[in-house]
Parts: sequence; C-alpha cells; structure tokens
Amino acid sequence: MSVEIATPESANQTAAGPEFSDRDRLNDILSMEKYMTASYNTGLNEMQNPKLHETIQGILGDEHNMQFQVFDKMWQKGWYKIEAADQQKIQQAYQQFNGYKSQFPK
Repeated sequence: MSVEIATPESANQTAAGPEFSDRDRLNDILSMEKYMTASYNTGLNEMQNPKLHETIQGILGDEHNMQFQVFDKMWQKGWYKIEAADQQKIQQAYQQFNGYKSQFPK
C-alpha cells in the first residue's frame, strides 16, 4: 500500500477544462528546470576550462534554486504529491548498496 504525502489543498484540485492552467504552466516550467539542471550537470562533468566551469557552476546553482521554488509553489498549492517510501523498500535498498562497500578498495 502506498501512502501519498500532500498538502491539505490537494484534496480540492479538479480540472477546470481544456485550458492551459496555472498548474499546467508550473508543471511545464518544473519539467524544463529539471531538464536544464540535468544538462548543466552533464556539461560540468565534461568541462575542462576552470573559468567556464566556475561560471556554469554558478548558473547551475541558480537553476537548482529556481527548480526548488517552482516545486515548492506546486507543493504548497497541492499540485505535487510525493509517495511515502515503504520501510521495507528502504531497508532493501540499504542492504543492496551497503553490500557494494565490499567491492571498493580499502
């Protein structure tokens, strides 16, 4: 059984019609911000020029801040729900990744 974590406002959210709503706009912006941060991360991983790396790293920080602001606004309005992690799944993931430690050199 999955448990959703959401704000109380989320209970009264209904689609008003086919128009592009504020929720649709924020969801679109959130998707774009996630794409942008992933792209900047990839670029930084492959960037050799120190000055350019520093500049792009600053931009990436700004993008992460914007992404969080959009996410937080959606959360506050009840437009973004999170599924609570199942304790058994957490334990399984812990055991799986904890087992990887033995593969690393000491």
